[in-house]
Amino acid sequence: MTRVDFPYLMSDRDRHGNERLYVRRDGRKIRIRAKPGSEAFARAYADALQILDRGVLAVRSILKGAPAGTVGWLASCYFASAEFRKLDPKSQSTRRAIIEDCLREPRRPGSRDLMRECPLSVLSAAHVKMLRDRKATTPGAANNRRKYLSSMFGWAVEQGLLRFNPAREVRRVRYATSGFHSWTVDEVRQFEERHPIGTKARLALALLLYLGPRRGDVVRLGRQHERDGWLRFVPQKTRYRRLELTEKPILPVLADIIARSPTGDLTYLITEYGKPFTAAGFGNWFRDRCDEAGLSHCSAHGLRKAGATIAAENGATDRQLMALYDWTSEKHANVYTAAANRKRLAGQAAQLLARDQSANTEVSHLTVPPENSNDRSTG
Repeated sequence: MTRVDFPYLMSDRDRHGNERLYVRRDGRKIRIRAKPGSEAFARAYADALQILDRGVLAVRSILKGAPAGTVGWLASCYFASAEFRKLDPKSQSTRRAIIEDCLREPRRPGSRDLMRECPLSVLSAAHVKMLRDRKATTPGAANNRRKYLSSMFGWAVEQGLLRFNPAREVRRVRYATSGFHSWTVDEVRQFEERHPIGTKARLALALLLYLGPRRGDVVRLGRQHERDGWLRFVPQKTRYRRLELTEKPILPVLADIIARSPTGDLTYLITEYGKPFTAAGFGNWFRDRCDEAGLSHCSAHGLRKAGATIAAENGATDRQLMALYDWTSEKHANVYTAAANRKRLAGQAAQLLARDQSANTEVSHLTVPPENSNDRSTG
């Protein structure tokens, strides 16, 4: 049995020699009968992965039997659309799960009527606000509901199925969060002390820190991507939208660690069974290595943030960060460059506070007057 193309996708042959494809996870599997590379295949793969993630082999879809002209009917049209199918399988699975979760919500507290049966003719911003607010305790999940519903309703407006997008009238929930913890230099050194050069954990740290790849890319990188001191590959996250190569230099410190570390034939990082990691499997494995170093609050993604922070504080521009971390929008890079600029400007401003203090020797704002300063002296 061999892995092919997508994570958790396996193949074997029946007694007649015909190849069969399955999505297999945690000892359970679902067969994919569609032709590989087709839109139907991507859709079937996403559905199978969603079912296995929820821990059931078969579920009756909330979409089945949804009356025409309802939100459930609209969702089924959206999931079958070319716009939805062009998303990568992971994005399809996430978006579908969140929208279907909204369809299972009651239209009113205590009501047996679900959002699935809500007629499009009465759909309003109040419904979207209600669905958002039912996730008030988890602001990120609340905003995801609003975002993915807005995507679906926006598509429906373009198709003439809705007159307007009600989600656009509902604001995002504002909340303070820094996301994944960004590693400090001391935390990197602590990890390095626990996992010296020559270990798989140290190799993983170096690849993440010096190249800035996402988990889905670091597990695919290998010597076949090397050329003239650079690594060239198409990022997994964007390959369904554009087949644009990203190029990253192999710094001397990284080249030295790769040369002194055990690697696989096609990927630098391999499991204890000699096979490439899946993205999720690598994330779990790397977190265990962080735990061993006493860094249970650290993660693989946090190293990507740490690298961007260090580069910005050393003067990297928005465009340079975009090139290194494969961002298509300056807003991602600006998070790091703006913070670095604030720190730099604050340091410069603080120096101005201490400049030329001799000019204020007559009266100091730090001088405390005597307690009886108003009393007249006698003599």
